[in-house]
Amino acid sequence: MAGHSFEYHPDAVEEAAEAYLWYADRSDEAAEQFLSELRSARQAATDHPQRQAAYLHGTRCCRLRRFPYGLVYVERGDVIFGIAVAHLRRRPGYWRNRLKSQ
Repeated sequence: MAGHSFEYHPDAVEEAAEAYLWYADRSDEAAEQFLSELRSARQAATDHPQRQAAYLHGTRCCRLRRFPYGLVYVERGDVIFGIAVAHLRRRPGYWRNRLKSQ
């Protein structure tokens, strides 16, 4: 079912902001590309949530193409919850306690 609504966990918003600022310190273009890819990942998750590969702890992950990040999410009815904007080479599953609040 396409057209799910999307909500970010507050910690995922903070992670996205931190990553954006890290890239912005190095290159405005890289920071904007990061945001663009994150928006694309969100769109993919809302349009076709089951299309992404199963990930850790019952989640799915839409990987960003040019960055080592992924949008980790769960589907709850017609709402997609963005659990984390996770750096995929660091501490896998650190966000699992966030699943309890969804």
